[in-house]
Amino acid sequence: MTFLVIPALDLKDRKCVQLEGGDPSRRLIELEDPVEVAKKWEEMGAKRLHLIDLDGAIGGFRKNEEIVKKIVEELQIPIQFGGGIRSIEDARRFLDLGVEKIILGTLAIQDPSRLKGLAEKYGRERIIVALDSKDGYVVIKGWTESTGFRASEIAKKFESYAQEILFTDVNVEGRMSGINEKMLKEVIESSPLSVIVSGGISSVNDISKVRELGAAGVIIGSALYFGKIDPKKVF
Repeated sequence: MTFLVIPALDLKDRKCVQLEGGDPSRRLIELEDPVEVAKKWEEMGAKRLHLIDLDGAIGGFRKNEEIVKKIVEELQIPIQFGGGIRSIEDARRFLDLGVEKIILGTLAIQDPSRLKGLAEKYGRERIIVALDSKDGYVVIKGWTESTGFRASEIAKKFESYAQEILFTDVNVEGRMSGINEKMLKEVIESSPLSVIVSGGISSVNDISKVRELGAAGVIIGSALYFGKIDPKKVF
């Protein structure tokens, strides 16, 4: 299996941003042209792009759909897209728009069986289930509500409906502070699906550790934007 290092592009107010800990008031990065940023990562050798609509995830508002469409049209590499997709109809719209993989969090966790029809029509390989962990427990609705379950308990429910899990450690997201190896090991070993890891990755050493734990890939945001990791050495 090819290990993927995937650059993150988060959209807010039609801009490319990086937030600290998912807090909209703490913008570490703000760039005016998300399409150009996306093209830059592709030109540097990225094999996939991680694209998130933070307006959809945090506030439930779709402000960035035209930008998503433009990025899909301009890039040749696969795009995985998520952020506030709370209905099957919404998921279908973006898959039909041309995103390669759809990322579902709240919708999937609240009722995994709702993914059945989506998987039958588009294929399990186009569905990614997002498990976002805060203080050890999975959170939903833009990281605002705890489910009371650990990611390792929930991960097993999606084998029939998805091919990948996106695990984000919210406690270290955007902080470039390193990874929680114990938690990652627990999630990776609990799931029969491929696990992509996000949150806290700040060095090539972190990438190596995640790979050694058995993950299928990592998503990197702030560490790339701030130059802590050279994209040409990891893509």
